[in-house]
Amino acid sequence: MARPLRRCALAVLAPLLALLAPTAAWADMASDVKALQDGWAHMTYEVKGGAPQAKALDQLARQADAMLARYPGRAEPLLWVGIVASERANRASIFRKLSYATKARDLIARAYTIDPQAAGGGVALTLGVLYYKVPGSPFAWGDDERAGKLLRQALALDPDGLDANYFYGDYLLAQGDKPGARSHFQRALRAPRDASRPVWDAGRRRDLRNLIAKAG
Repeated sequence: MARPLRRCALAVLAPLLALLAPTAAWADMASDVKALQDGWAHMTYEVKGGAPQAKALDQLARQADAMLARYPGRAEPLLWVGIVASERANRASIFRKLSYATKARDLIARAYTIDPQAAGGGVALTLGVLYYKVPGSPFAWGDDERAGKLLRQALALDPDGLDANYFYGDYLLAQGDKPGARSHFQRALRAPRDASRPVWDAGRRRDLRNLIAKAG
């Protein structure tokens, strides 16, 4: 069913580092990913006002582009460049939203092709969110069935995770399944707190409580 492009705050899970690359290189990339995660949380939950948020997003874009240049062919940098494009879609005029969202989809789809389990399921999760937030045919390329498949894949990789349950619950709510949505929202709230990402953790839990109220 087609519906308006809704604002979605996209976030990724802590990455699972593969064993194929040198340890030092992966440690460096993990640090770069952590910096982007923290920057995204700061922009989303702490920065107030359109202009300051736009400035923070520009900084995230530069960081993501630099990480992509440092680690070509890796899924996580592509994911983050895609996340920046999706945030630009959130803030763009009605005439440019779909263009940015399509760019985000294509980048994250490339990351998914490289490693469908990358970022602890974050690549599948983020791609799934795009597919249910963007309108479907005949207006755009959104696809609720594909979204559900991707979100369930992410949930299988992190069944008790905060983001995996948050977004699957939001998807179920969009489908009209309020009991299912509430179940996943409550599971998300039971996820262990992430002391390494306190701004994101607290902000996501506030969002969850608002969604629980919406789900009745």
